Amino acid sequence: MPIAKRSLKERVGALKNLRPFIAMVWHTSPHLTAASLSLRLVRALLPIITLFIGKLIIDDVVQLVQMPDRPQSLQQWLDSGRLNWLGLLLIIEFVLAVLADVLGRVVSLIDSLLSERVSNDSSVRLMEHAATLDLEDFEDADFQDQLERARRQTSGRMTLMGQLFSQAQDIVTVTSFAAGLIFYAPWLIVLLLIALVPAFLGEAHFNAQSYTLNYFRTPERRELDYLRQTAASVETAKEVKIFGLNSFLIDRYRQLATEIYAANRRLAIRRAGWGGLFTALGTIGYYLAYAYIAWRTLAGEFTVGDLTFLAGSFRRLRNLLEGLLSGFSTVAGQALYLNDLFSFFDVEPEIQSPENALPFPRPIREGFVFENVGFIYPGAERWAVRHLSFALKAGEVLALVGENGAGKTTLVKLLARLYDPDEGRILLDGHDLREYDLEALRGNMGVIFQDFVRYNLTAADNIAVGRIAARNDRDRIELAAKRSLADEVIAKLAGRYDQMIGKRFKNGVELSGGEWQKIAIARAYMREAQVLILDEPTAALDARSEFEVFQRFKELSEGKTAILISHRFSSVRMADRILVLADGKVEAAGTHQELIAQSGRYSELFELQAAGYR
Repeated sequence: MPIAKRSLKERVGALKNLRPFIAMVWHTSPHLTAASLSLRLVRALLPIITLFIGKLIIDDVVQLVQMPDRPQSLQQWLDSGRLNWLGLLLIIEFVLAVLADVLGRVVSLIDSLLSERVSNDSSVRLMEHAATLDLEDFEDADFQDQLERARRQTSGRMTLMGQLFSQAQDIVTVTSFAAGLIFYAPWLIVLLLIALVPAFLGEAHFNAQSYTLNYFRTPERRELDYLRQTAASVETAKEVKIFGLNSFLIDRYRQLATEIYAANRRLAIRRAGWGGLFTALGTIGYYLAYAYIAWRTLAGEFTVGDLTFLAGSFRRLRNLLEGLLSGFSTVAGQALYLNDLFSFFDVEPEIQSPENALPFPRPIREGFVFENVGFIYPGAERWAVRHLSFALKAGEVLALVGENGAGKTTLVKLLARLYDPDEGRILLDGHDLREYDLEALRGNMGVIFQDFVRYNLTAADNIAVGRIAARNDRDRIELAAKRSLADEVIAKLAGRYDQMIGKRFKNGVELSGGEWQKIAIARAYMREAQVLILDEPTAALDARSEFEVFQRFKELSEGKTAILISHRFSSVRMADRILVLADGKVEAAGTHQELIAQSGRYSELFELQAAGYR
């Protein structure tokens, strides 16, 4: 797979992401951020001070060694007072060494705490923002890639915070060392920069290539995660074993992993080769400077202490500048990754509440009206529904019947404003559905889809998700369970309502498909919404349980507006009215008896299903 190149303009332009990133870090914890920066400033000045103290110690030792009348014993040295200055310098250097170690540990502690808080806060922010986006976004593969890259950055870029802070500290240290070198030999700084520029450009180039490689490999990495989860998870274990899919999944995983490894290996080898060459150039520059300093010392222009100070300063400065330049390149590379996070935050939902939104009517007086509604899924060639017109009266139980792909579930999504029509409009009590407050609209709808989520939560929480704000209202939870007949399921569980459901966590128990459906239906009753929608809610129930559930549904939906989608005619016949959908539009409407009398599609499907029971 060829690696697309990122231009220098793109790499430098990505640095704009550092400002919101630093703001995010500061917003997470101003106190920890300020403490880290303050302590790093103190640490930044310690190396030059320590090195200069070392120079003074060496100069003093050389001067004492060259004394013509040196004391012969330690006691004589102490009595002469000539070690006082040397002793003070040694104590100062010892204190500086201890201080540097203590500050280093404190800074590491603060950074680890701050990093975890930033990671947690950014993850929460990502989830909060994702919750505002449209269903259309989540059903788009490109958006899934973008979301996956953003997820990785909530924790993967926390090293960037430490790098930025460390670079700020190193800049202060470099400035202090450079001031000393400029005082003695200014041209050494120029030599150092010339020797290090190639390494900097090389690092910038390979960081950009690394990002581009990871960017375009996102779909494959998502597939790797999917294969790893599918091959070893409780949800798929039965079919994987029965169908013998282990070898297939493992081979596919191995193939993808090998391709990704090969691409990373090629890049790593090139990076290591060029990096070694550039490092050698920097080393040559260092030893040229070292030879110059030694020659100046032999000429008597520098003292031995000056030699150690300048040699140490130059070595540290070389390492620091090399680290700064490569660090800058790394930061620029990581800033490209940050673009994945912040570009995700820039995604705005199309479906939102309008300004001065209408409150949801309590109660619904007239009902819903679909006026020539048309909708096509993004990227699809065929309209899901088109020229769809019908009325759902307030307090009416409406059943939707039709073959797969007729548009039944799409109609429900439009009603709940998970999507907006591409043509026509939907009215509620005479007003366009888009004029109402979105949160209030969805809050007044209890929808259970055929592919409902099986949460690995307690039985009580699995029901409470229907109205999570009432999670602590056990009476309401138990009443919802009773209405859906889920109370009979829960009564058999060892922990009753506190029993963990699902096998993902310890002590969890698995339910049958029918038992799960009763739990899911309880969520609709938990919601106590004005509009109840059940989309194939009883597909896994036996005939007796299905009849009981729908009989209860009919009783409890009294006074509510309800939609029922089912392929079982024994269920839909109890609805007030039935709509027959075909090719995304209403083909027929009426009661069960009326539709049977028309001898149309409904009658045909009913007879086909009835024949199976004869």
